[in-house]
Amino acid sequence: MNAKRLVNITKLFVLDTNVLMHDPTSLFRFEEHDIFVPMMTLEELDNNKKGMSEVARNARQASRLLDEIVSAGEEDIKNGIALAGPSRQLASGRLYLQTEAINAVIPASLPTAKADNQIIAVANYLSEQQPKRPVILVTKDINMRIKARALGLDAQDYFNDKVLEDTDLLYTGTKELPEDFWDTHGKDMQSWKQDSRSFYRIQGPLCPDLLINEFVWQEGAQPLYAWVREASGKTAVLETLTDYSHQKNAIWGITAKNREQNFALNLLMNPDIDFVTLLGQAGTGKTLLTLAASLTQVLETKLYAEIIITRVTIPVGEDIGFLPGTEEEKMTPWMGALEDNLDVLNRPEEDAAAGVGDWGRAATMDLIRNRIKIKSLNFMRGRTFLNKFLIIDEAQNLTPKQMKTLITRAGPGTKVVCLGNIAQIDTPYLTEGSSGLTYVVDRFKGWPHSGHITLQRGERSRLADYAAEVL
Repeated sequence: MNAKRLVNITKLFVLDTNVLMHDPTSLFRFEEHDIFVPMMTLEELDNNKKGMSEVARNARQASRLLDEIVSAGEEDIKNGIALAGPSRQLASGRLYLQTEAINAVIPASLPTAKADNQIIAVANYLSEQQPKRPVILVTKDINMRIKARALGLDAQDYFNDKVLEDTDLLYTGTKELPEDFWDTHGKDMQSWKQDSRSFYRIQGPLCPDLLINEFVWQEGAQPLYAWVREASGKTAVLETLTDYSHQKNAIWGITAKNREQNFALNLLMNPDIDFVTLLGQAGTGKTLLTLAASLTQVLETKLYAEIIITRVTIPVGEDIGFLPGTEEEKMTPWMGALEDNLDVLNRPEEDAAAGVGDWGRAATMDLIRNRIKIKSLNFMRGRTFLNKFLIIDEAQNLTPKQMKTLITRAGPGTKVVCLGNIAQIDTPYLTEGSSGLTYVVDRFKGWPHSGHITLQRGERSRLADYAAEVL
């Protein structure tokens, strides 16, 4: 009896091609439920397998996985192939492949030659054949979901790789302390000084919620700006920050304009932090702060050998061969933001006041450019960066898999900084919840050698701030 009930409640998921091309391992992500792969999905995988793009790579990977499952399965394909073995117990459902022609009736208004409509027809047929079982079409294509729902079918997005349902819940890297913080956490507090920094060992109700390298702050008569250096259950150690808003601590002539920029510079300038993520809308200073910190640590303190900047060229990972010149020259049109920020950092007005003419500025610019290498994402596989300052710009357009490919390039002594604005995603099928940037922010929080800040305030101009607010 129980076995029969279990069979009834398992769902049947019909997979669209874009789900497999987005995440080839999606075949193993449906737990105890069964999955059905229509013939048209296989056809579309075959059509998309050629090329060097991420989509083509995923199509080939999905085909290989399907081949492994079908080859290893000793059961009759018509009765479905158990996924428990191939998935190493990740999934306990069965995989069904379309083994016969299905003449499902779909409205005459939907052209039958279109692949999407044929997959909808298969889902429609299956729901009629198995009326007591939930049959769900899974697709990343919004219009296909709308069409399916209009025909009375259940259709869903592929949620498995979504880090968060609501990006408002994304870790910001900062926490405002309550007014009574010292009353509730000051008892038995230990404090000491080390290298001109103050340390406080505190205990209290907030401590279990604090993460390592999270910034805590409190405004008021005695403001506190600190970050969590140790967090172990009921106790935590706070360390005061370097004040980068003061001119004496200016980085390449740049000072922090607000609280979050100060937090960001503390992360960027700390050699113990290997991985930094900066989120924020246009004009919050992500690129400027990162470039200033990288130039200081490459040219002045010589902590890193050179700066490597890469950004997603939309369309992502497509060939950049139609632009003339070397890899670096081809990337130049995508690097307008870099040029704009270098102009600010080269400060013509101050140079003029100090008597540095055009020759001096040009020499400085040449020196800076010699230490900055611009690389395309397309050629990152298999590389290892030693002692480099790696900046990944527009990181919100990367998938979690591409992000893993990039971050694992880091060799000893390399610092990786990811910049982006998850409200500006240009890659098809990526959303704020499934972006690679959201993914790394969530996965790296609390690691002792990484830090994250969401920059809140625009510092570009009053016009830009007002436009961001009202438009």
